[in-house]
Amino acid sequence: MGKEIFDKIEIMQGDITKLDVDVIVNAANRSLLGGGGVDGAIHSAAGPKLLEECKKLGGCNTGEAKITKGYNLKARHVIHTVGPVYSGKPRDSLLLSQCYFNSLEHAAQNNLSSIAFPAISCGVYGYPLRDACRIAIDTVCRFLKEEKGSVTKVILILFSSKDYNIYEKYLTEISEM
Repeated sequence: MGKEIFDKIEIMQGDITKLDVDVIVNAANRSLLGGGGVDGAIHSAAGPKLLEECKKLGGCNTGEAKITKGYNLKARHVIHTVGPVYSGKPRDSLLLSQCYFNSLEHAAQNNLSSIAFPAISCGVYGYPLRDACRIAIDTVCRFLKEEKGSVTKVILILFSSKDYNIYEKYLTEISEM
């Protein structure tokens, strides 16, 4: 993997709802009607019009993604993706990878250049953070390497310093290989 790929990836600690990017990714539930964690925070910060638009989408299957406007967020759009509830089965990693890949595809199809992801499925869905970190970063790298789309900046934003350190360490390790 070349330096040009790693230069497009940034690991941050903070609140995804405050980012000024083209699109943030919401770790949503299948209904897309809001919930706890990052999903609830995004719906709260975006305001009631986000919920109105989400009601028209008819939900979303695990691994898939759908795009809406960002409303009161600094981000112009929100891509909602439904991560797997962790079961320890091989299918979990495929579905989680699809969440990242399909979200990146939506960004590229909508000519968006900057996208920010939370740690999808790592909250109440119970995905082990180290495993989810590898899947997230490996999928992003693969997408950036294969795609000739509009995405030039991918931010992986973590809420806690412990989570940030795990992501930062893994990205550093693979970028030095």
